[in-house]
Amino acid sequence: MNIAIFLLMTLLGGSQEISLLIAFGAKVNSLILAGQWWRLLTPMFLHIGLEHLVLNMVTLYFIGTQLETILGHSRFLLIYFISGFMGNLASFAFNPEALSAGASTALFGLFGVFLMMGESFGENPYIRMLAKQFLILIVLNVIFGFYGNVDLPGHLGGLFGGFLAGYCTGVPAVGKVPVLKRILSFAMLLFLCVMLLAVGFKN
Repeated sequence: MNIAIFLLMTLLGGSQEISLLIAFGAKVNSLILAGQWWRLLTPMFLHIGLEHLVLNMVTLYFIGTQLETILGHSRFLLIYFISGFMGNLASFAFNPEALSAGASTALFGLFGVFLMMGESFGENPYIRMLAKQFLILIVLNVIFGFYGNVDLPGHLGGLFGGFLAGYCTGVPAVGKVPVLKRILSFAMLLFLCVMLLAVGFKN
């Protein structure tokens, strides 16, 4: 879907054209406030330039393939969409002036799932190693996120969204997440949604 939309935008004038990005559903706060709520989901399928697309799709292919094998198709898809939504919601709240697009909000959610598994199943040496690697990757991305044209709130929102969604869905292939932890994570996810919406409206 990401590649198909990128090719279509390229044929219509280029994926870096502001008017096309807006027409295809990039995150624009004024339009979200006007009732175009789908812009909290559609930006995760848009990319600004070929480099942006390639970087995100290579990451999605290698990390997504690994994580989808662990989670299963339905859990993976659900976490991916929740992460993208939470990332765009965080961008809506804390980066109100930016026009945002990219799958990185959802990708950071996948990173968050690895952290969740590290916390829940740290006794597994393979899971613990993966969690440490992704923690380093996240820290480096956050540091570099302060420089350049990066939607850091979007990345962090996706990260927390994926972290909490991982608890909610569980990871049966790895181990059992306690029911209480799953319920609390779901409640925190809802609270975070409400809080981000409130901040977004206020800003």
